[in-house]
Amino acid sequence: MKRAVVIGGGHAGCEASLSLARMGIPTTLVTGNIQMIAAMSCNPSIGGPAKGIIVREIDALGGEMAKVTDKTYLQMKMLNHSKGPAVRALRAQSDKIRYKEAMRSTILAQERLDVVEAYVKELIIVENTVRGVRLEDGRVLEGDAVIVTTGTYMEGAILIGNSKTSGGPDKQKPSIGLSGQLRSLGFETIRLKTGTPPRIKKDSVDFTKMQLAPGDGLGYHFSFETDHFVPLPDEWPCYLIHTAPKTHEIIHLNLHKSAMYSGLVEGVGPRYCPSIEDKLVRFADKERHQLFIEPESALLDEVYLQGFSTSMPKEIQEEMVHSLPGLEYAVIAKYAYAIEYDAIHPTDLWATLESKNYRGLYFAGQVNGTSGYEEAAAQGLMAGINAALKLKDEPPLILRRDEAYIGVLIDDLVTKGVEDPYRMLTSRAEFRLLLRHDNADLRLTEHGRRIGLIPSERYARFIDKRNRFEGELKRLESTFVTPTPSVNAALETEGLGEIANKTSLKEILRRPDVSYAALMRALREEVRVAPDVAEQLEIAIQYEGYIKKALRDASLFAKEETIRIPADFDYRSLLTIANEARVKLQKVRPLTIGQASRISGVNPSDIQNILIRLRQNPSS
Repeated sequence: MKRAVVIGGGHAGCEASLSLARMGIPTTLVTGNIQMIAAMSCNPSIGGPAKGIIVREIDALGGEMAKVTDKTYLQMKMLNHSKGPAVRALRAQSDKIRYKEAMRSTILAQERLDVVEAYVKELIIVENTVRGVRLEDGRVLEGDAVIVTTGTYMEGAILIGNSKTSGGPDKQKPSIGLSGQLRSLGFETIRLKTGTPPRIKKDSVDFTKMQLAPGDGLGYHFSFETDHFVPLPDEWPCYLIHTAPKTHEIIHLNLHKSAMYSGLVEGVGPRYCPSIEDKLVRFADKERHQLFIEPESALLDEVYLQGFSTSMPKEIQEEMVHSLPGLEYAVIAKYAYAIEYDAIHPTDLWATLESKNYRGLYFAGQVNGTSGYEEAAAQGLMAGINAALKLKDEPPLILRRDEAYIGVLIDDLVTKGVEDPYRMLTSRAEFRLLLRHDNADLRLTEHGRRIGLIPSERYARFIDKRNRFEGELKRLESTFVTPTPSVNAALETEGLGEIANKTSLKEILRRPDVSYAALMRALREEVRVAPDVAEQLEIAIQYEGYIKKALRDASLFAKEETIRIPADFDYRSLLTIANEARVKLQKVRPLTIGQASRISGVNPSDIQNILIRLRQNPSS
């Protein structure tokens, strides 16, 4: 029987190994420390703009992150709720201890999944095909597919002030040697950097000087299967503060002592999540910067200083923290640090996340140049799914850009590559109105069912929900009310406005700020659908025109995705296109005209020349 090996027990490795095992592939997860499986080494949260929708998509496909988050969160909040549905996203403050315990329990209980506590020394490659891995102690684990999810561990180095030591997150041992082998195999590696802020002893914080930032307490959840919610009184609060003039003065006086500005840092840091010293340099016009005090775990006397990552020396970190309101006498439990690590250029991968040059070898997570638990988990899930499908001789699952944020993420990576750690943003998605928080199940559950990750009972509930949505939508379209005094009085009571003519319930619901529940109350009708279906109805009706336009645009986009380019197409012989385009096309080897058009440096005339060659010789 064919087997798989997953290297690394972070968020990518967890989703990869679970999906493989659940799809019937015996799998071994190799991790340096079983206790660190699914560790939240940086921020103790899941979700946020765009990222929260990725977590919903992971769940709709049959992944695990959403379920574990719903079991272990401390606070839940819907971001951008007052804005349009395209930018709404859920964010949870997670209990970092309970999260990794819950995920570890799931991993250890999963059938066909073994866990080995060890470090991988090298990949075993025979005739450009992966055959397994060799561990540091000499043992060999055979595998017909290997997924590399080494996170920030590959040649990891910890930087604080002028100190640079070999290490991984949370004082763990780094992975040494694997990136050297990858370079010898022809992979081009890049050096990236990320960082984390100090952790503060909770009992040393004066919360009276801070602005309370509570959760919503509205029963939000990431997983479509969750039916238990933490009541608002039991949710943990966050607090908002801002940097002070003294904070800025300390940082500017000591900027040369930061690892980032002393010349010690080699890696490229995240553009959208800079350190506090980088914020002061890049946004010199800002008088202050927003920071959040966030709980890390009910089992820890520590809080997380969101927005204050730094690589300053420890004594300077003390001064910086004590300059902040409410932290004048704070005790630092863990000092901040920056971490450098090796990653690969993801343009070396197909959209399945398999290597273009080595069969059966996949990469997922921060090793592909991304940042964030959510992006890592999504890649791990897709790499595991596609490895399993390939081992079962079934077609791959490649999500389109108009189908999922996960599709946008992977397409961006393998088509455009990265120069700094990639972070998913709503602005990266051309069809974000189609890729909403509320409809991830409608978009992706059928895929999850087809590949075997959505069990029958869950699928039946999904079909029932979809039928209820479609049935109630038809009823709203076909049910009319007349403008009698009693009807208008009832509508006015709920603040829905009067009607002048015979009007369908759908047209009334189309009005801004009208809710399904308020409409049913006004007309004394039975509420026929659950709140999540009611939300889908409100969005589908109130944004109908915009959604139809987005669907038309997506249809035009899809046409270019259907024009296939052979994997062995020789762009070097296409002398009618610019040299820059020829080089980039040959490296990326796009599989569709749509993908080719998204490569930087490839212009419309280059695309036309490719189309001409394809018409002349479709198999070229």
